[in-house]
Parts: sequence; C-alpha cells; structure tokens
Amino acid sequence: QVQVVESGGGLVQPGGSLRLSCTASGIIFSIYAMGWYRQAPGKQRELVADITSVPGGSRGNYADSVKGRFTISRDNAKNTVYLQMNSLKPEDTAVYYCRLGKSQYWGQGTQVTVSS
Repeated sequence: QVQVVESGGGLVQPGGSLRLSCTASGIIFSIYAMGWYRQAPGKQRELVADITSVPGGSRGNYADSVKGRFTISRDNAKNTVYLQMNSLKPEDTAVYYCRLGKSQYWGQGTQVTVSS
C-alpha cells in the first residue's frame, strides 16, 4: 500500500524559514521523482519544486517564484524528500502537498502560513 505523508508546516514570520518533509512508503523510493505543490485559497494548485529519481540524477527543478529561496532534496535511505524554504514571503502562504512522481498518490497537505 502506497502512502505519502507530509510534515513540517506552521506559522512563520516574513523572512523566516521552514523545512517540510515528505515520507513515502510501499514503493521503491529511489526510482521515483517527487514533487512539492502548493495551493493558496482561491487559486489552483501549482508545482513548487520537483526532484528527479536517483537514476535520473536527483536533479531539482523550481518554479520561478521560489528559485533561489527554496531547495528540494531527497534522502533515499529514509524514503524522504525535503523542501527547505528560506526568505519566506506572505505570498508563500498555502497548503503544501507532496506527490509521488506524476501519480495519483498525494499527501494530505501541510499548512504554511507566513505572517507577522
């Protein structure tokens, strides 16, 4: 049974940092790309960052809005992908979701709120 579980959201002030974690189980983790998406109220869900599989070189790809501020990484020994978010802005406020590749397997989401 495939499961995807996020953690690490919360409330942070503008300019602050958070690290999100996503652990996947029931799969051979290293052969899958992984992605972080977000959805703000009244907006469509958008891709924030993704990382290719280990055979694909574990390369990160970022939306223009987060380039230079967010970093995606993976720890294959822990079946976990991370999203390090620095220099957070109020417009980063959203529910953040982890997705297994381009599959139907999504996590439940974790709320990130950037506010003073």
